[in-house]
Amino acid sequence: MNQDSIKEKLLTIEDAPLEFSLVFSGKKSKKVNGLYKPDSREIIIHNRNFAQSKSGDNLLLYTAIHEYAHHLHACSRGGTLSPRAHTSEFWAIFHDLLEKAEAKKVYRDVFIESPELSKLTDVIRIKYLRNNGELVKEMGRHLLKAHELCTGIGVRFEDYVDRMLRIPRTTANTAIRMYEYDLNPDVGADNMKFLAGIRDGSDRKAAETALIKGKSPDSVKIAVRKKTDTEDPVQLLQKEKLRLERTIETLSKRLEDVKRELGENKWK
Repeated sequence: MNQDSIKEKLLTIEDAPLEFSLVFSGKKSKKVNGLYKPDSREIIIHNRNFAQSKSGDNLLLYTAIHEYAHHLHACSRGGTLSPRAHTSEFWAIFHDLLEKAEAKKVYRDVFIESPELSKLTDVIRIKYLRNNGELVKEMGRHLLKAHELCTGIGVRFEDYVDRMLRIPRTTANTAIRMYEYDLNPDVGADNMKFLAGIRDGSDRKAAETALIKGKSPDSVKIAVRKKTDTEDPVQLLQKEKLRLERTIETLSKRLEDVKRELGENKWK
């Protein structure tokens, strides 16, 4: 493949709003396989990093798609990029391009071409990601029971979490939501934590389904963020009002506890 055919393949995957150039450096680099210059809108591929074979061509294309994602990211920002190039928005664009390229048979997934790597991936997903998700979800069930027992004997659940379990309260509350929302442990504990933060049930289910179907976490997070950004302003204000009311309620309870403790101790 030459530089013109690579550019043509990129445009086949997705057209670019702004013109760009793609060149082979003719060099070998130990640091990077390629780079993107936003000022000149130029993709540079160090083509001597890749063997002249079908496998090498596929890896070269993988690099080209990565750099093209930087260009499309810059296009979405009016032609400029921030100093931190590899943001969640970038990864979402990159992963979306790879999916489109695979669907159009332009590119082959490099991660499934190795049978050994594919087998190891299954082990990691089943033995660790799923099992870890199941453990955290089960912990949420026990924490919910502990909350009920604390209420029954008239003590604060937060104090139990602080003094007896010695874990952050956010960790405990998130695990409880994982259980209450009945999240699918196949997505892993970290993604379950993200899902537990989505209050709207339909949005949460849509995000969970996307993760199970193979969407990357960044792609799903950006999709959720875009949906939130397009919500009705009145609905956004109502949600903010609810959050503020909950915060005020929590702080008010804490203020009463502090007043009570000050009154009891008298700080002799």
